[in-house]
Order: sequence, then structure tokens, then C-alpha cells
Amino acid sequence: MSELLLSLRGVHKSYGATHALCAVDLDLHCGQVLALVGENGAGKSTLVKLLTGVVPMDAGSIRLQGVAQQFANAHAAQAAGILAVHQETVMFEELSVAENIFMGRHLLRGSFVDWPAMNAQAQAALTDIGARFGARTLVKDLSLAERHLVEIARALSQKARVVILDEPTAALSQTEIRDFYGIVRKLRAQGAGVIFISHKFDEIFALADRYLVLRDGAVVGSGAMAEASEQELLRLMAGRAIDQIYPQIHSTPGEPVLRVRQLSHPTQFQNLNFELRRGEILGFYGLIGAGRSQAMLAIMGLNPQASGQVQVLGQKLDTRRPGAAIAAGIAYVPEERQRQGGILDFSVQANISLAGLARFATGPWLSARKESALCRRMVERLRIKIESPRMPLSGLSGGNQQKVVIAKWLGLEPKIVILDEPTKGIDVGAKQAVYQLIAEMVGQGLAVILVSSELSEVMHLAHRVIVMRRGLQVAEFAQQQIDAEAIVAAASGLVGSPADRQVAA
Repeated sequence: MSELLLSLRGVHKSYGATHALCAVDLDLHCGQVLALVGENGAGKSTLVKLLTGVVPMDAGSIRLQGVAQQFANAHAAQAAGILAVHQETVMFEELSVAENIFMGRHLLRGSFVDWPAMNAQAQAALTDIGARFGARTLVKDLSLAERHLVEIARALSQKARVVILDEPTAALSQTEIRDFYGIVRKLRAQGAGVIFISHKFDEIFALADRYLVLRDGAVVGSGAMAEASEQELLRLMAGRAIDQIYPQIHSTPGEPVLRVRQLSHPTQFQNLNFELRRGEILGFYGLIGAGRSQAMLAIMGLNPQASGQVQVLGQKLDTRRPGAAIAAGIAYVPEERQRQGGILDFSVQANISLAGLARFATGPWLSARKESALCRRMVERLRIKIESPRMPLSGLSGGNQQKVVIAKWLGLEPKIVILDEPTKGIDVGAKQAVYQLIAEMVGQGLAVILVSSELSEVMHLAHRVIVMRRGLQVAEFAQQQIDAEAIVAAASGLVGSPADRQVAA
């Protein structure tokens, strides 16, 4: 057994009457990857905040290589060698990659910043992880996936002893995920301890040496990954056996409600043609960068350079105005719920009413009574777990935040709902709730476009699947034709795939 690197004993943390963590014990050894598993609200985020000095613990002990630690703030935790890479990146967009990597610890030559040394060291860290952009690049010019690589490069440049990876692959393509696996293995080979948080079991089993399961703030299971099974982890997480994640879809598609013809963009996608029917789930699958999200933004009137024709119930839609899409009955739940879907500092009630403020207006004033009534109705309908409608959106788990964003649009009683990566970064229990909600939508006659990078989602939920690759609509599969190998082949552009034959034609 390698040296014990990090040890927690009897760690407690409460927020009022809520016990976020209760008597948590954790061991992490040098050169080990520990999977921290649990549903949203299980205590994972609180544990990360304790380890990174964001919040203090109420009781217990934290030891790093046998030395007791008390982190007064995040800088103290970083100085001790603990660094976290979060799912939601918070960076200084107008500054360079190097400046972000060395933020708070700039290299100095005398009393001046040593720019050559700082850029050189940042570039070395980027090269080490195979990044295809330079240290002088402005962060605002990077994609979401590239920003995650900057965060990882920051951890490498600090030679952190404990690296916490919180849903780090949520925004990465398949190629980038494979590269990320190599980065984690490199950290392990260098003797670092890695705490790996992910809701994707294939990643957990591929990377982790051991696992620790939290439920309701307490440890309910731990052990070696080699001796674990997916079903056992699911049972520990949920406190019950989960036999069926995906619901039965009781819906027969009806008449077309949306027609898209020759939808194109100068650089993002070309010549998209499809129909969406009432009571249908139409899946869009493809690797990151395929153009799926950009096409959905065009339908919603949020991609002004796009051209083509979009009809809702036979009426032509002005694709230059989001208001026209909303008035026509289209709702759009974006991929980045915290940046695009909701306002974290606003209350749950304010977020739910945000898309339909005109409905609550009497002259220049908003009716608090009407807003409150809608909030109560949506919270009950979507089974959103909140302490109060007045609590900020930031205080909810990821799954409940997603429900609030969906509730915002369902309150408008739309005809068409576009869901872009609706289960990104949420646990299996929250995923089940979202899947059930989708089933209820189509059962009530709504039409749903489901954009997902999770193959199992589109295979189990969609009536039809459209595959995109490099901005092109390369294949379409009816429900009875859906085959995992064929879909992946089409999305990847493998030689001899149905996609290649269709493109060639």
C-alpha cells in the first residue's frame, strides 16, 4: 500500500438544521484515484468545499501526509497542495491563459511580473496535456472544453498533491475525454492523489482505484473498484435497487408541428432538413462540435447568421427574433443551465416566472400573487426540492436547478420543447426525474427535440435519431433501426459507415 496522503476522520458540517456531512471518514493514498460517488445533494459538493478551504468544518479532522490541517481560506488549501477543477469554470475572460493559470501567484522578477517565465511555464503545462492553443490566447476565445484544459493545466503547474476533478469531462468531446484519461493516469504516476467526481459510470470504472459513496451526507459504502458493480453503486447511491432508469414512452407521434428546410450557417452547419411531430421525441446525436446546439439556437432565433426556413404549424417563423419563436410556442432549455438557463442569484420563483413576465404584469407592476401561484404549480408538478420559493437558484442541487430551468418554459405552455443536454452533470436519480418529465411532456402532446451526447439517452427515449457530424446531417434512424454501433459510426465518420455512404451520395 502506498503512503497515506489525505485522511478525514469524523468530519461534520451543518447548515442550520440540515446535516450536509455527518461523521465522514475518507482515505486517499499517493498515486491513487478515488471515485466520490453520490446523488446530487448527497454531500459531495460540501466535502469539496471543506477540502478547498471555501467553508470550515464543524467537527472532525483533516490530515495531509499526517499533518493536521485547518484551511482558513482557499489560498491556504492551495498552498497546502489541494486544488479543484470544477465542472463550471469561472475564469477571467479578458485575460490570457497564462494569466489565468498563474492568477494569485504571478511570477515576479524583483517587483515586476516575469512575463517570459510565466508564459513559458504556462505553455509547458499546456503542452503536457496536449492543448492545441497557446499560453497567450485570451480565455474569451476558448471553447468550454478548452477552458477545462486550462483549469487542469493550472493544477499541473502548481504540482498539486491532491487534485479534485468535479465532473471534468461534462463538456469534453470523445477525443478530449480519451486525452483526459491520459492526464489522470499521468497525475497518478507522478504520485498525486486524485478525487474523481463523475456521474458517468464508464469513467469511474475506467479510472478509479477505489470508491466512496455518500448518501444524505454520510458514507454508505466504500471499496475497491475491481470488486464493485454498477448495480451495487446505484443501490448504495439511491438506497434502493434501480432496475429501470428509462421510463416507458406512452406516445404515438401525430401531425408535424415543426418543419425545418435548408437551415444553414456560414461556418457551423449546412442544409439541415427535418420534421418534428406532435407527441414525438426527436433525438439529435453527435460529437461535440457537430453543430447540434448551434442549429437549435438558430431555430430559437439566437443565431442571426443562420438562414433557411422554419415553420411552426404551417406558419413561417422569423428566425432572427427569439420573441417570435417564443410566441410560436417554442421553448429552449440550453446546455449551460448556470450561464444561459437561469440566474443563480435570483430566487427560484423569479427564475420560474422569468420567461413570461408579461403574463404577470398589471401596467408597470408585476403581480406577486400570480408569480407565486405559477411557482407553486411548477414546483409541485416537477417535484422540485426547495426550502422556499425565495431561496436563490444557486442553493439548489444541479438536478433541481435543471428542473427550475425547464419549469420556466413549461409555465408558458409551449408546443415544442428543445432540450440541449438536459442531464449534463446531474446524478442518476435526477436523470430519472428528467426522463420521467420528458415522458410526461410527450404524453401530453408536446413535441420534444432531445440533443444529447449520451448515446443511451437518445437510444432509449427517442422515436427517431438524427446524427450530425461536422455541421452535416449525416444519418437518420427510426426507432426500430436504432443501433449503437451504427450511430457511433455515423457520428465518428468511420469508413464504410452509413454516414459516409449517405455523404458520398
